[in-house]
Amino acid sequence: MIADMKKLISSLLGNSLLKREEFTELTPLMNILNYKFKTEELLFSAITHTSVICKEGESSSFERMEFLGDSILGLIIAESVFEKFPDYTEGELSKLKAKVVSRDFLSTVARKLGIGRHLILSSEAERSGGRDNSSILADAMEAIICAIYLDGDLEAAREFITTNLFTGYREIFEEQDLINYKSRLQEFTQLESQELPEYNLIEETGPDHDKTFVIEVEVNNTVVGSGEGHTKKEAQQKAAKMACKTLKI
Repeated sequence: MIADMKKLISSLLGNSLLKREEFTELTPLMNILNYKFKTEELLFSAITHTSVICKEGESSSFERMEFLGDSILGLIIAESVFEKFPDYTEGELSKLKAKVVSRDFLSTVARKLGIGRHLILSSEAERSGGRDNSSILADAMEAIICAIYLDGDLEAAREFITTNLFTGYREIFEEQDLINYKSRLQEFTQLESQELPEYNLIEETGPDHDKTFVIEVEVNNTVVGSGEGHTKKEAQQKAAKMACKTLKI
C-alpha cells in the first residue's frame, strides 16, 4: 500500500474543476459496483473525464487514476490466471492476461454494468458519443479500480475485479483464445499423411440457454480425444487439445 495515502488522495481530489456537491447522488453507481465508498469523492474523480477536470497544462486525476488502476488490474489478473491455469505456459498466460486487460474486454464489462450513463463528460465528449466510447469506458473502469483500491485496499480491488471480470465471462478463458488445437491437430495429420480429424457430437444436455456439448475426435477411425464445453467450438477445441497430448504433438 502507498505510504502516504491521505496525501495522495488529497492531491487527486484537489485537482478537480467541479465541486462534489454540484454532482448527482453516487449511491446508484455504488450499488452497481457493489462497493460502498468511505470517501465518495474518489469515485467522483474516477468517473469525471479528463476533458472536464483538467485545466490546460495540468495533470488529470482521471488519467492518474487510470494509470494506477491499470497496474492494479494487471497484477490481480496475473495472479488469478497463474493460479487458475497451472498447466498453461508463460506464453499462454500472457495471451490470456492481455485478453482480459484489453480495451475491448474492459469496455464490454463497463457496458454490462452501465458505467457510461454515470460518467461526467464535457459537452464535446457527450456530443461525440463518449458514453459508449470503448476507450473512455475502458479508462473509466481502470480509474474505478484505482478508486476502490485507494478507498479500501488491494483485497477490495481484487474482489471487484474477480466478481466483474471473471464471474460470468467464461468465454474469455476458453482455450480457443490461446492455442488453436484444431489447427495444430489438422496440420499434424496432414503432415503424417493421415486422414483429417473427424469430430463427433456424443452428447448434448441442458436448457437452450446453457447447453453442454460432449465431442469426440477421431483420427484414422480411432478416438484420440474428447472434450466438453458450453459451445460446440469449445468442446472441439478441448477434444483437439486432448488429442494433441495423446499423439504427443
